[in-house]
Amino acid sequence: MRPFEVTNRLVLGIALPMTFAYLTTPLLGIVDTAIIGQFGDAALLGGLAAGAIVFDVVFTTFNFLRAGTTGLVAQAFGRDDTLEEQAVLLRALLIAIVAGFVIVLLGPFINAGGILFIDPEPRVAEAMNAYVSVRILGAPLTLINYAILGYVLGRGEGLLGLLLQILLNGANIALSVLLGLYLGWGIAGVAWGTLGGEALSALVGFAILVRRFRQGPGVARSRVFDLPEIMRMVAMNRDIMIRSFSLLAVFALFTREGAQFGTLTLAANAVLMNFFLISSYFLDGLATAAEQLAGRAVGAHYEPAFRRSVRLTGLWGFGVALLMAGFFLLFGSDLVSLIARSPEVQAAAGIYLPWAAFISVAGVLAFQMDGVFIGATWSRDMRNMMLVSLAIYLVALYSLTAVFGNHGLWAALYVSLVARGMSLASILPRRTRQVFAS
Repeated sequence: MRPFEVTNRLVLGIALPMTFAYLTTPLLGIVDTAIIGQFGDAALLGGLAAGAIVFDVVFTTFNFLRAGTTGLVAQAFGRDDTLEEQAVLLRALLIAIVAGFVIVLLGPFINAGGILFIDPEPRVAEAMNAYVSVRILGAPLTLINYAILGYVLGRGEGLLGLLLQILLNGANIALSVLLGLYLGWGIAGVAWGTLGGEALSALVGFAILVRRFRQGPGVARSRVFDLPEIMRMVAMNRDIMIRSFSLLAVFALFTREGAQFGTLTLAANAVLMNFFLISSYFLDGLATAAEQLAGRAVGAHYEPAFRRSVRLTGLWGFGVALLMAGFFLLFGSDLVSLIARSPEVQAAAGIYLPWAAFISVAGVLAFQMDGVFIGATWSRDMRNMMLVSLAIYLVALYSLTAVFGNHGLWAALYVSLVARGMSLASILPRRTRQVFAS
């Protein structure tokens, strides 16, 4: 047992840097769109948006390399087992490299499948092909960065995680502006800029870790290739992947059903979902703190730290969510006007604005519990409860929208978030007793 005290300072020391790190991601998307927008060709913008959807799906599939690595490293950190920390990282890097090169080899099929699914106009498809064909070459680098970030966060090094994300997205932006705009490479230049940012971040991350590992004992190859531990990581990865796709299904169905109420309602929902997106970056920062602290407490086999990490991340989560809700209630109309210039869209969004304002409050427990369960490596429970909440969502979706229209659609999304959080919270006491019983 390695007792440690969980304090507000410790929680915020992880949550705040990672919140800022996550907030750099939408900035990147805005800059890429602005670069392509300078060419005055709607087909290029459509190709960029369609290509981004392809990579959202591809890389969501492998998001477990970040989340799973964080939980396993956090537990090894809690046990003061630095060799196992290294072994977890090396296993994750091995999976990242192999999976990354498989994605590259499958690139033409992924590209063709994306075009077939989205079914864009010929010029949009041409732009999409130019973007995907280049960016997919960086798949191994993207997955390597997932593994490195997972290791860093597992050790609670939020500031280093922030710096790596700033480097990644900052280099991406700079290179995209240089190649895409100033050198006139267009959409291919934006893709090469993304690849360059991933390469620079991976190189710097490697350099930092190699220097760190040289100062201590090296991990044996037999430990890295420990079959039971590899299978444990594979099982976690499978569970997290199923959970991620289930979550994607929730939001895809939300968009699909919103489209049934007409273009105006679809546009209003899309504008308002930005409120949830902004809130999610703050809640993700606290979820990351929950991952590291819960995992560390499980590794240290120290129940007081586990319980306090759950309590403090929950309190901070609800506090942040309430502040965000208040902010959106006060300034939501101004934000809608900034995002959408159409008076009709603004008026439609105003009708549903309260739903979007309070959605972060409904989602607090879901974000926090995800963090706790990832850190504790209870991935099977997280997968199962996600599937349960998806089933509940489907029932709510088709029953509430039939009666209340778009209001029912937003209500169903609330039901999904609350069901996800409450289902995990309901089994947390039992899991806690089992883990800390001996």
